[in-house]
Amino acid sequence: MAQQLLQALDRAGVRLTGPRRELAHLIAQRAGHFTAADLLADAERRQLGIGRATIFRLLELLAEQNLVERVDLPDGRHAYVPCEPSHHHHLVCISCGGSSEVDDCGIDAVAAEAARRSGFEIQSHRLELFGRCPGCQSGTSPQ
Repeated sequence: MAQQLLQALDRAGVRLTGPRRELAHLIAQRAGHFTAADLLADAERRQLGIGRATIFRLLELLAEQNLVERVDLPDGRHAYVPCEPSHHHHLVCISCGGSSEVDDCGIDAVAAEAARRSGFEIQSHRLELFGRCPGCQSGTSPQ
C-alpha cells in the first residue's frame, strides 16, 4: 500500500520527500482508521523527526487524491481511512477501528429524491456507518 500512495502522489506532481515516504509506510502499517496523532506517535516512537505540520499536510494531499478519507468518529475525533479512489461509503468498527468500503447502499436514490423535493443541486455526499464488525461481535477480532 505504501508504494501505491507514493505512486499516486508522484503522478499528482507531489515531491516525494523522505518524511513523506516514511509517513506512507507508517500509514500502510496501520490497521483500520488512524488519526494524525496516531501517526505522530508512530513517528516519535521510531524517532523519525517528523512534525505535526508535515503529517497534516500529507494527509491533506492524500485526501485531495482520494487515497485517504477523513472520517468523523462518533466521539468527535477525526480519523482517516485508506481508500480506493472511487466513490464509496464506510462502515467503521467502534471496537477495533477496522473499516470496510461499501458502494451505493441506496444513498444515491435518497440523495436524488432529496434533490428532487428541495430543488437543491447536490454536488457530493458521504455516508459513514458506525457499529461493531462481525469479528468484534463474535470476539474473534484482534484488538
